[in-house]
Amino acid sequence: MSGSDEKPRGSLFDAFRDRSRVVSTEMSGTIPRGLRIATAYSWRFLVVAAAIGVAIWLVIQLKLLVIPLLVAILITALLWPVFTWMLRHRVPRWLAIVISVVGTIAIVGGLLWLVAWQITRQWSEVQASTVEAVDNLRDYLIQGPLHLTEEQIDGLLAQGWSFIQEQAELVWSGALAIGSTLGHVLTGGILAFFILLCLLADGAGIWRWTLRLFPRKARRAADGAGRAGWVTVVNYARTQLLVATIDAVGIGLGAFFLGVPLAIPVAVLVFLGAFVPIVGAVVTGAIAVFLALVYNGPWIALWMLIVVLGVQQLEGHVLQPLLMGSAVKVHPLAVVLVVAGGAMIAGIPGALFAVPLAAFVNVVAVYLGQRAWETGARPTGDLIWSTVPRPSRRPS
Repeated sequence: MSGSDEKPRGSLFDAFRDRSRVVSTEMSGTIPRGLRIATAYSWRFLVVAAAIGVAIWLVIQLKLLVIPLLVAILITALLWPVFTWMLRHRVPRWLAIVISVVGTIAIVGGLLWLVAWQITRQWSEVQASTVEAVDNLRDYLIQGPLHLTEEQIDGLLAQGWSFIQEQAELVWSGALAIGSTLGHVLTGGILAFFILLCLLADGAGIWRWTLRLFPRKARRAADGAGRAGWVTVVNYARTQLLVATIDAVGIGLGAFFLGVPLAIPVAVLVFLGAFVPIVGAVVTGAIAVFLALVYNGPWIALWMLIVVLGVQQLEGHVLQPLLMGSAVKVHPLAVVLVVAGGAMIAGIPGALFAVPLAAFVNVVAVYLGQRAWETGARPTGDLIWSTVPRPSRRPS
């Protein structure tokens, strides 16, 4: 019997690709269409959630490598505008690297020296002001509307001191259990410095090698998405550096002229906190107001609050668009949720890297979804972090 009339059975892979072959049972026709759609979405969502969970678990397990890598990438993004400007003006790459790295180390070292200098200079004054503030608070609790007795205040202080001792013992026991925390920090710093030098020296070569990990047909899309995400990270770093500088100078000068102690450490704290968008500015501004309240009284604290709010409004609505030539659109709800989620997963590093990482992923997803590599257009849409050029005013 000839086999010409028989259909080829094909392979298992061909069976999966053939959409006409549908496996059904007697129950298939009785299941509502809405339930089938919900089930299809549900198992796909579970697969995506499982992949994200595995990725987060791997990041946590490899945190001693991931955190230095992210620190180096963020510092590279901060230095990138100045670094590329020097390259465009024919400065040798090795000299541009030396100027960028040595300049950064000098700035950070100078800030730390100023903080240590003012703390050592004003330590006795701060100590006396602290004792006076505690005495004033004690008198207010006794003579104020609460009418507490000295025994009740002493009991509250004893409970607070015992709580602090318990927490200190837990922290100390945890430090002893870890044992090599300082070594890990030192190793991470050296690794981050080495990665920074490699990125500045041969970032393009590293990226070309990374593209070879993708299939040949997907390399153009991956290249365009990665470059769009990198532009977003650079814009984020440049914006946050500008915000941090303006907030630190404005709030530091306000604290200095109002007579708030430790104005320079407050300014440095505001500068560092500004790299966590929205949340960092609020927390560090609140610390400045609290110090003014404790050491200078409610009226100075009120003026400090006015200074903090005024500097943030001036920076966000006047100086930042004027100096950068663009208005940065950031959805506050997305930023707060992303920062909170990052802090819950990875603590302070998670809060620091949450927004740039989310912005990078968001831009890459929008770029791929819009197939922007085919048109060369910039990704548009609902982005967590995007810069929109100001409309130019043309004479009529």
